[in-house]
Amino acid sequence: MQTTWSRNPRDSEQPDAPPPSAARGKRRRRTLPWAVIAGWVLLLLVAVPFAGKLEGAKRDTAVDYLPAGADSTQVARLQEGLPGGDAIDLVLVFHRDGGLTGGDRKAAGERVAEVAAHHDLVGGQAPRAVPSKDGTTLMYPVALTGLTDEKERADAVKDVRAELAAHPEGLRVQVGGPGALRADSQEVFASTDGTLMFATAGVVALLLIITYRSPLLWLVPLGVVGVAAMAAMAIVYGLVEGFDLVVTSMSSSIMTVLVFGAGTDYALLIVSRYREELRRHRAPYDAMREALRGCGPAVLASSGTVAAGLLCLLAADLNSSSGLGPVGAVGVVCALAAMMTLLPAVLVLLGRRVFWPLIPAYGSEPRSTRRGFFEAMGGSARRRPGTVLLGGAALLGVLAIGVLNLPGNLKQEDTFTDKPESVAATETLARAYPDSSSQPISVMARTAAADEALRLARATEGVARADAGRSGGGWTEIDVFPRGAPQSARETATLHALRSGLVRVEDADALVGGPSAQQLDLKDTNARDRMLVIPLVLIAVLLILAALLRSLIAPLVLVVAVVAVWGAAMGLGGLFFEPVFGFAGVDPGLPLLSFVFLVALGVDYGIFLMHRMREESLRGADVPDAAVTALRTTGGVIASAGLVLAATFAVLATLPMVMLVEMGFVVAVGVLLDTFLVRTYLVTSASLLLKRWVWWPGALFRRTAAAPGVPDAPGSPDSSAPADQGGPSGAGSRPEPAVRGG
Repeated sequence: MQTTWSRNPRDSEQPDAPPPSAARGKRRRRTLPWAVIAGWVLLLLVAVPFAGKLEGAKRDTAVDYLPAGADSTQVARLQEGLPGGDAIDLVLVFHRDGGLTGGDRKAAGERVAEVAAHHDLVGGQAPRAVPSKDGTTLMYPVALTGLTDEKERADAVKDVRAELAAHPEGLRVQVGGPGALRADSQEVFASTDGTLMFATAGVVALLLIITYRSPLLWLVPLGVVGVAAMAAMAIVYGLVEGFDLVVTSMSSSIMTVLVFGAGTDYALLIVSRYREELRRHRAPYDAMREALRGCGPAVLASSGTVAAGLLCLLAADLNSSSGLGPVGAVGVVCALAAMMTLLPAVLVLLGRRVFWPLIPAYGSEPRSTRRGFFEAMGGSARRRPGTVLLGGAALLGVLAIGVLNLPGNLKQEDTFTDKPESVAATETLARAYPDSSSQPISVMARTAAADEALRLARATEGVARADAGRSGGGWTEIDVFPRGAPQSARETATLHALRSGLVRVEDADALVGGPSAQQLDLKDTNARDRMLVIPLVLIAVLLILAALLRSLIAPLVLVVAVVAVWGAAMGLGGLFFEPVFGFAGVDPGLPLLSFVFLVALGVDYGIFLMHRMREESLRGADVPDAAVTALRTTGGVIASAGLVLAATFAVLATLPMVMLVEMGFVVAVGVLLDTFLVRTYLVTSASLLLKRWVWWPGALFRRTAAAPGVPDAPGSPDSSAPADQGGPSGAGSRPEPAVRGG
């Protein structure tokens, strides 16, 4: 994509030398941008219908989030094959604070009979009431069958709630249980898609208006990001149809944020460099060509690190994590493609007037106020690099201590920021039935050995009762009710006892699942995935950085910096999640996903800074001068990009799911720390202290060792262009003579 705008090799000798055929070059300048736009318009016409179908292709069943190889996942799959499909377990709760009256009990019985008459129940009989010891509550465990998909299950929960709506005054009626909790989760996710898209677009638009201070310019990158989002949704839908890719509501939401955040970051870098080149080139086409030559490698490496980091999630055993990898990578690649082709084409056709009222005139010098600010920051780091580095590292270390204050794992009923009816029902049951559980543990055993498995389950310590359920396909379902509350230590001990005991039943192939087992498997699988995926992400990022910077030390500096940022951001989460936000726990997937996002996205700004620093070194500057110049020239765009990316992830914190709020908070504060502390001070200070060793063992290290401050001699290993062109990036340092054309 970058080569579309690249200069003819003959131009390496004369920056403004006209092409061999002036007429052909002039025609290319006119037709190429229009051809690029026409191609994207055709792509958009094809993509929009398919993008609209992605909503219906999302899958949010339990197995779409659970570990691929866990017992609880296999139980959920086997339950789908039983007669009636995947039954949904509900608990009908009738509660009065002062104690139930005779009229309350009669009304409860009538309402439950009505539910039994309108729905297919496991066993075919109306459920029996289970009264609480204090006489305040009646619960009716109900299992509905014959529901083939998630929409039917969600509609069934709504119908049950409507059938229980008529009741005596003062009697509290609630529908809880795993089925109701899942239906409430789907309703919350369904309400977030439009909110997330419009909120993200609004935040990005506001920040672009503030950044560009132009009534027109902000519309261009925002419109291009919208095109990239449509293309990404269409491609993801194609992957769903062609390869059965699993797309959940969570992965779709994160893809939206990635497209807007990463795409806007790339746009900011390209537009900033384009503005710089417009002061050196008369023709917008030539300015854009040089801008892409200058920042193209950084943008490509940046998107490559994000995509590679996300694709490392394919190695995760957790279905929700492994599915997020390709979905997010598609979003990033679409953002890259749009920003490297469509954005330049539109900007070239609009010309300089798109920057109105701050139009960069040919041969003019940029305003010095913004430069002076970042130059002052670089100067402070240059005066005391050791002190700045130690002080910043100490601050990150202190913030990371907050990890010790992180709450425990998030329980299923605590996953919402606003309490739905299913969670309220769970709390009512926990108070009324402190010594028993309304939520069964699901055991699947071979039918031939089901009786023995049932006998052993009833004899297991911590089990209140166990009942045989449906049979089909050679399997029998057993509902085991533990004495402990859901996800309590007592229930967890019962789960472990069942798994260790039932495995001894010969020919039973017993599997233990259900909601609590699912949460336990999620926790254990996330721990294993972290041990596998985190090293893969670090290796992938290091390899890409080493290829771009042609050094081993500079990539290590950047990776250590972003890992430190992740630790500090998680520590801030520990200081805010429970004390400030009131969250009862941390989602088990947060450490892994936040690491992938912060390392892959955080390295972006290091790439922008280090690539410009290398560019200055290729021109002959020593490392201290190159570091300060890189900070001065990229500081503004990195600050703007960091604010935009942090703001887009912060939009997740407005959604009603605790996991997304926690993810948005950690990534947003991590990006801000990375932008204004690590990139500005710590990476710059480390580079100043390392001097030429920052480029070890590349050609720049060897060249500066031989002749510090002297440009590469022609034909030297790292001299791919004369010094006045800025080496491989091709950004000149002086105004060029006028050229013909656009």
